[in-house]
Amino acid sequence: MPWVVSSQLDCLSSSPSQRQCERTAFSFYCAVREQLPVWTLEDMRSMEVFCWEDGQPRAFQPYEALLYALVHDHQDYARYLLSRYSVSALRAPRCSFCCCRGSGSPHLSVAVRYDRVAILAMMMEALKDCDTQSGRDYLDGCGGCSHVADAGKTAVQLAVELSRPDCLLLLLVHGARPDSLDSALQRLVSSDVSERRHAQRCLDFLLLFLPTPPAQPRLLEEPQRWQSLLGNEVFSWLCGLAPPPLLLQALRCLARSGPDQITALPDFLQLHSWQ
Repeated sequence: MPWVVSSQLDCLSSSPSQRQCERTAFSFYCAVREQLPVWTLEDMRSMEVFCWEDGQPRAFQPYEALLYALVHDHQDYARYLLSRYSVSALRAPRCSFCCCRGSGSPHLSVAVRYDRVAILAMMMEALKDCDTQSGRDYLDGCGGCSHVADAGKTAVQLAVELSRPDCLLLLLVHGARPDSLDSALQRLVSSDVSERRHAQRCLDFLLLFLPTPPAQPRLLEEPQRWQSLLGNEVFSWLCGLAPPPLLLQALRCLARSGPDQITALPDFLQLHSWQ
């Protein structure tokens, strides 16, 4: 992201052309931040904004513009980019540090980190244009180059780590691999009261989509603590001492039909009610 101001760009760049590219990219970043209309942003991107790559300027690409839209929650611009360019707007950009072609799913990571649920839902719709395996590979890809903050983490792992239940449910409903059960349990036990509700929902969603969770005998080391956090039925199930709760089994089919099916349930049928 072009977080440096123009006075700093002169020190970082070596040629007038490169400095001009950086200024145009920064101006575009500010325009997205100011939520300018879509047509204005697209005119800028296609005619006025350039990136410096391999010693020469090039046009600013839709997948780079989508990252800006995610950071600043410009939903109209994200909607346009995804409808106009579909999955090509989800391409991983080139790493600005090592200049390697990016891999994984940085747009998913940014959407989860900034909790952009509405734009993430648009991205899930765009992935329907992929074949099943390509879409699943994208959902389960790790967060890009080793220089970035979320490198080596899938979007699901990041959603669990940051307690983003709405993002997590969207990812799982659209086929992301439901891993990170250990992280979800650790997050639940380490979170304070203000964060616990979101951590609990993340754990609940993982349990809905895990076909057979691995047994967690370590929970027996502190049974009273875990029983108070999980409820007796879930605690016994995760310890391998009992079958899954009946409500959980009933909700699994409903969960796979879409996130709205779960969130629209009355309170007494929500996931926390099995505890």
